Amino acid sequence: MDTSFQRDQLDNQILEALMQDARTPFAELAKRFNVSAGTIHVRVEKMKQAGIITGAQITVNPKALGYDVCCFIGINLKSAGDYPSALAKLDALEEVVEAYYTTGNYSIFAKVMCPSIDALQHVLINRIQSIDEIQSTETLISLQNPISRAVKP
Repeated sequence: MDTSFQRDQLDNQILEALMQDARTPFAELAKRFNVSAGTIHVRVEKMKQAGIITGAQITVNPKALGYDVCCFIGINLKSAGDYPSALAKLDALEEVVEAYYTTGNYSIFAKVMCPSIDALQHVLINRIQSIDEIQSTETLISLQNPISRAVKP
């Protein structure tokens, strides 16, 4: 990863365009920004090498896939040294879609998606709370997600 890379306005414009639609052809971006397609290609490659661009992905609607329950689980560990093994066990659970190592009231804050409250109850009791390294949990059910955006370049 190249940590010396310095973004400029063109890099930021390219990032914004690709964040809106990662499938935008480089030739289209070149026309939009009055540069050559080769320039776009070189800029994107440099941002990949710098670790700014880490991949491209599609976004799916979890509800359309049957995941009707989104919740956040604050997790307290028995000890700080339990973090690596607890994280590995949480990572093995497909319902855990995000996890953060945090300061404050919880050691880990996890985002969990389930098809139903019954499924959430099963995951919580039989899979998450049964992890030996976990002392306690607090579950917050999301009612809606009115703001969801990526960071601005």
